[in-house]
Amino acid sequence: MRRKITEKLLDWKQNRQGESALLIEGARRVGKSFIVEAFAREAYRSYILIDFNSASEDIRRLFRDYRGDLDMLFMYLSSFTNTKLYPRESLIIFDEVQFCPDARAAIKYLVADRRYDYIETGSLVSIRQNVQGILIPSEEERLEMQPMDFEEFLWACGNETLMPMIKACFERQQSMGQTMHRKAMDYFRQYLIVGGLPQAVQKYVDTHDFEAVDRIKRQILSLYRNSIAQYAGSYISKVTGIFDAIPGQLQKHDKKFKFSDIKKEARFRDYDSALFWLSDAQIVNLCYKTTEPNIGLSLNRDSLSIKCYMADTGLFISHAFDDKGIVSEEVYLKILKDKLEMNGGMIIENIVAQMLRASGHKLFFFSSQSRTDKESRMEIDFLISKAKVTSRHNISPIEVKSTQRYTTNSLNKCIRKYGQYLDVPYVIHTADYKIENGITYLPLYMTPLL
Repeated sequence: MRRKITEKLLDWKQNRQGESALLIEGARRVGKSFIVEAFAREAYRSYILIDFNSASEDIRRLFRDYRGDLDMLFMYLSSFTNTKLYPRESLIIFDEVQFCPDARAAIKYLVADRRYDYIETGSLVSIRQNVQGILIPSEEERLEMQPMDFEEFLWACGNETLMPMIKACFERQQSMGQTMHRKAMDYFRQYLIVGGLPQAVQKYVDTHDFEAVDRIKRQILSLYRNSIAQYAGSYISKVTGIFDAIPGQLQKHDKKFKFSDIKKEARFRDYDSALFWLSDAQIVNLCYKTTEPNIGLSLNRDSLSIKCYMADTGLFISHAFDDKGIVSEEVYLKILKDKLEMNGGMIIENIVAQMLRASGHKLFFFSSQSRTDKESRMEIDFLISKAKVTSRHNISPIEVKSTQRYTTNSLNKCIRKYGQYLDVPYVIHTADYKIENGITYLPLYMTPLL
C-alpha cells in the first residue's frame, strides 16, 4: 500500500547520503517493516533485512564481536544472507532493533564508515527498555510512523481523485456540493470504521466485510494486550486498567480522564507512569489541558488534566463494542449510516484527535469552569497553533460536532474573550464547508488539511 512516509525515506536517502541512520518508531502493526522493505526494493541495488525478533544468536553476536572490524562484519552479513553489498547502493535494515541493543550501539561505527545506509525500526517502549550498557547513537534520526491517514485509505481503495478535490475546495474556501460531500462522507465513515492499520485496511479492500475486518482488529488488540503483559513490568495492572477504561472515559460529557473511576481515590500521580507507557507505545494519543489559549500552549499546560484517545479509531470502535467479542455487521452499518443509537461524539472526537496528531499537531484542549462568571465558562475540544508563529492571532480553537443539531456557545465565548490570541476558529462537523459569523465550518474529511 502506498504510504506518504516513503517520500520522507527518499528525502533522507538523497539528502543525508549515509551521514545518519534512520530510526522509525511506531505502534505494532502500523506497517513499519513492510514499508521499509518495500522502499529498500525500490530505492537500492540490494538490501539486507535482519529481523532481530527471530534472528539467531550467531547474527546477534556479530555486532558485539566485530564492531571494531567492519570488513569482517559485512562479510559475515553478506554470507549469512547470501546478499552482495554495494558501497552507497545497499541498505541494511535492523528490524525490531530493540531486541539487539548491540546492533543499535554499532550504528555509531557503521554510519562513520559510510559504506551503506541503515534503517532501524522498533517500538519506542521496548527501545527505551533495552538501552542498558549501550551508548545511544547520536547519528540516529527519528521518524514517527502513524496509522494510515484518510488520503492513504483512499489510495488503498483505488481512489486517487477525491482528496485533490477536497484540498482544492479547502484552499478556495468553498463547499464540495451535495453529491461530492455525500461521496466524501461515505468514504470517511468507511475509514472511521476500518481505521488506519494496514492489515485491517487490506482486509477491507479485499472483502468489504466489516466482521472480517473486526476479527483482524481484535487480533491486533490482543497483540497490544500481550505487549502490555510483556513490557509494562510493574505497571501491568495500571496500564491494563487505563486501556480498558478509555471507551468509558470518552463517553463522558467532558471526556477528561478520571483515574478515580479505575480505583477509588486514585490520582494522576498514581497512574502517570502507566499512562505515559501507553503513549510511548503509541497505543494512545494524549491531549493536555492548557490554562489559556494563547501562543504558549505547552507553557500553559496543565499536566494533571488529560484526555486519552486511542491512536487508531478503527481499533477504538472494536475496543468499545466488545460485549460479544465481534462487532456485528449491523452495528457497523449503523455507524456507516450515522444511525447508531448512542452518543457518537466519542468516536468522532477520537478520529479528529487522530487526524490532528497525524498532521503533526500536539493535542491540547481548553476548559474553564468558573462558578461566578458565566461568560468564562466554556469547553473547547482542541486548540492548534499556526505553523508560522507571529506576535498575535496564533491559536485556532476547534469544536467537534457529531450531529446536525448543535450550538457553538463555548466557541463564541472563546472568540469574545480571547480574540486577540486567535487565528481561524473552526467547527468540525458532518455537514459541508461554510463560513458563517467569522467561524469556518469544516466537514470531517478536511481535518487533515489543518
